Amino acid sequence: MYSHTTTKRPAPGTDPGAVRLGLRENRGQFALLVVVTAAVGALVGLERTTVPLIGTEVFGLTGNLAVFSFIVAFGLAKALTNLAAGVLTARFRRRQLLLAGWVIGTPVPFVLAWAPSWWWIVAANVLLGVNQGLTWSMTVNMKIDLVGPARRGLATGLNEAAGYVSVGATALLTGWLATRYGLRPAPELVGVVFLAAGLGLSLRAKDTAAHLALELARHPSPPGVGEPPFAETFTRTSWRDRSLRGASQAGLVNNLNDGLTWGVFPLLFADHGLGIAAIGLIKGLYPLLWGVGQIPAGHLADRVGRKPLVVTGMLVQAAALLLALTLLDRPLLAGVLSAVGLGLGTALVYPALIASVSDHAHPSWRAHALGTYRFWRDVGYAAGALVAGVLADALGLDATVLAAAVLTALSGLLAARWMTDRPRP
Repeated sequence: MYSHTTTKRPAPGTDPGAVRLGLRENRGQFALLVVVTAAVGALVGLERTTVPLIGTEVFGLTGNLAVFSFIVAFGLAKALTNLAAGVLTARFRRRQLLLAGWVIGTPVPFVLAWAPSWWWIVAANVLLGVNQGLTWSMTVNMKIDLVGPARRGLATGLNEAAGYVSVGATALLTGWLATRYGLRPAPELVGVVFLAAGLGLSLRAKDTAAHLALELARHPSPPGVGEPPFAETFTRTSWRDRSLRGASQAGLVNNLNDGLTWGVFPLLFADHGLGIAAIGLIKGLYPLLWGVGQIPAGHLADRVGRKPLVVTGMLVQAAALLLALTLLDRPLLAGVLSAVGLGLGTALVYPALIASVSDHAHPSWRAHALGTYRFWRDVGYAAGALVAGVLADALGLDATVLAAAVLTALSGLLAARWMTDRPRP
């Protein structure tokens, strides 16, 4: 039993009696945060099509590990920021951290557009990782605060759908702009629009401290149980709780294959004769389906449970990676079918994992648990880029994709063994 009982208090001037939990009851603020999440996703979507090609064609990089270094920087920065975000919510309000994330991301499109060397782009990805860690973490936490426990799957599905549809749409847009105007600066400068929209709308968002306080007041818990120390939450989410462990490892491997394909697919399909527009289609289709599919997947997770969607989604992704290799003699077909499988498989996994972590965490330490889960999930970006760089330099791009397929299938089997579903209201 924990020795202290820290809880969030309603924001000053807020009438707790007027606060209600639910998607319909908070539809205005929820919709505003959905649009903010779309701007968050659009900012990272700037990089999906063009940046690996900028590394090889503009800066003349020859080693795959050097090309993928920007993903390593992004993944580590985002993962560590996710972890810190859970701790920072004990000292700062969600809205404050959301605004800080937008301010930190302001230089990113300008550096991507005019960086004089590759390492400037790597540095910009550190800022982008911090931006994504703060803004995406806060939007998902705020939506979960608003809707309460009964609709978490749908809430996270709508959140992630908005972000990843925007990632995909921006990948398509930057591919088209690169075809017409070159790899730089036009594709990157559209990010200025996303920054302005995200910051402007975030200034209009209201904090959700009162909603969290209301859920805490209603949540059944033994007397004296409060917010545990961060180290306790970290170890519990990472390993000691069997179901949280299953979710954390699945999140890590899911983003490992995303980070790997982020770097590998543009180079793989360029080697097989596809142009920037076709590569943009492949890179855009994957997150578009990932995004759109999360709305029905989140709703389904509330009806049939989290575990079936996670296991099925991981196995579908593994099959999609194998499909990319078996059809490489027809590269556009291989890329499109693989993108469809990866998008749909990830759509099943993403909202179910966030909802599962929320189910197994008490509201008093849920932000810490989600921060820990998102830390392991986004470490996957860096792990995927490192694995891709080492294997691609040693064995080639084909072997790298095969390794990702095997790891993804094994992760699905571990999720089947470890994860459990809890009854929901």
